Amino acid sequence: MSTQPSPSRRLTPLKRPLNLRETVLEQLRTAIITGEIAEGSLVSAPTLGQALGVSATPVREAMMDLAREGLVETIKNKGFRITAMSDKELDDLAAIRLLLEPPSMPSAIGRISEEGFEELERLADACLTAAETEDLQGYLGFDREFHHFILSHIDNPQLTELATSLRTRTRLYGLKELASKGRLGDSAREHHTLIALLRAGDGAGAEQLMRDHIGHARRVWATGSEEHDTQDGVGS
Repeated sequence: MSTQPSPSRRLTPLKRPLNLRETVLEQLRTAIITGEIAEGSLVSAPTLGQALGVSATPVREAMMDLAREGLVETIKNKGFRITAMSDKELDDLAAIRLLLEPPSMPSAIGRISEEGFEELERLADACLTAAETEDLQGYLGFDREFHHFILSHIDNPQLTELATSLRTRTRLYGLKELASKGRLGDSAREHHTLIALLRAGDGAGAEQLMRDHIGHARRVWATGSEEHDTQDGVGS
């Protein structure tokens, strides 16, 4: 197990944005979810800060947020270790998401305003653009915001936050390979299909699409291979 975050050398130094902490958080979260910083790695805020071109303070604050999300654990006097996730644990996360998200789609029917659909279209367009330009940080952020926005209309805040948390904890190690091969855009287009189903009042269709969407996340998005996306149900 490494004691230095060698994958962090591939992180791109940041331009200083208005909200530095949030930008650092999003980049580190993306690096963990996609496997650029390997699970089990022991990392330090000063080393990551140097790689990102920022001080250790916003990195440390971001890592504490990630610890609350379950992506890292604090190691006293050493830094942070990237939490390892077994195939069984990832299967369990996907199984819980299948219980929560797809059955919620019919409840959103008739509750999204025209302005809401315009916002969903904006997020779907942004997600597709990020996929086509291999911007994984943008893709994951817009994807998370898109689904959170839909779930926010079912009048169950606890379900919305739990589903969003589970989405954040999912590991998608094949995402970079899919993006480099130009196949991530196909998954991004599912957002536009979901919008069309919700607009048409097709709750059953929206529910089935969400089952497929979560299945992609656990199989082809996790591995980068379409061979793993030919099985029914949740599998590694």
